[in-house]
Amino acid sequence: MDIIRVFGSNVRYYREQKGLSQEKLAEMSGLHRTYISDLERFQRSISLSNVQKIADALEVETHVLFIEK
Repeated sequence: MDIIRVFGSNVRYYREQKGLSQEKLAEMSGLHRTYISDLERFQRSISLSNVQKIADALEVETHVLFIEK
């Protein structure tokens, strides 16, 4: 399992399910749009605190962002 790929794919999936743009998710999570883009393109690792910010913004439990689909 490539955890960076799983995480990035799940962020994109849940973001799209909520009808959010990368910019809106970035605003809601207090992160930068290019950071969200890098995550979704598997170009960046992420700190646990930022994982929580994204999960909160997406209104999902943190662990679901790490479950391979």
